[in-house]
Amino acid sequence: MEWTIQQVARSAGVTSRTLRHYDDIGLLRPSRVGENGYRYYDSGSVARLQRILLLRDLGLGLPDIADILAHEKDEETTLSEHITLLEAERDRLDQRIRAVRHTLEARRRGVDPSLEMMLEGFNEPYRDDVVARWGERAYEESNAWWKGKSLSQRVAWKRDTDELVGAWKAAWRDGATPASPRAQALAERHVAWLAQIPGTPVADGDRERSIRLVRCLGDLYVEHPDFEATYGGREGALFVRAALNEYATRTMSATG
Repeated sequence: MEWTIQQVARSAGVTSRTLRHYDDIGLLRPSRVGENGYRYYDSGSVARLQRILLLRDLGLGLPDIADILAHEKDEETTLSEHITLLEAERDRLDQRIRAVRHTLEARRRGVDPSLEMMLEGFNEPYRDDVVARWGERAYEESNAWWKGKSLSQRVAWKRDTDELVGAWKAAWRDGATPASPRAQALAERHVAWLAQIPGTPVADGDRERSIRLVRCLGDLYVEHPDFEATYGGREGALFVRAALNEYATRTMSATG
């Protein structure tokens, strides 16, 4: 099935001129051009346009969009990442809606709104805690590293992180003990995950501070409600902390 350039432009809320420009720069080719010179778009072309419009709405310029699309894999993976980005954007908007609604309701009741709630979705989570524990450089380097990633790289990182968290929860639910080979392999994988983040003691090769970081993270997973929920509840978070502490004591402390 194909659609004319006018049909696609009208449905997408863009102009035919925009679609012709995308064709001229190689960003979105029509599926075919008729003998009369009219451009026609099939479902694959429209799916690519959908992706372009999403990335454009997220604030990316056309060169960046072209680079992302050039490095994408199969269509199914692309659409799955598209959904992930939309869900992340929805979550961000939901946070802001809750924050503004909280402020409005508080004003109507004549009370002061919660500062934390008012700023939900607008602040940089955990910045002050990172700076207090590990210094300004650790925050700046790790923050710059994250913001320097493309959207597809962020999605890949989130996917890898989710797989690690899922493996932790599965090990706990299967009854693995913190000192078991399975849990210790996950702890090793967790430390390797940390080593990818610039500014962390693990990435810097600082053994003593790395051990302290691993232990502190274990405590954070248990003490912070968000992380506790991430690992399947308090018992799951306690399992992760115990496994990380065991790894720090048995493996990281033994390395020279």
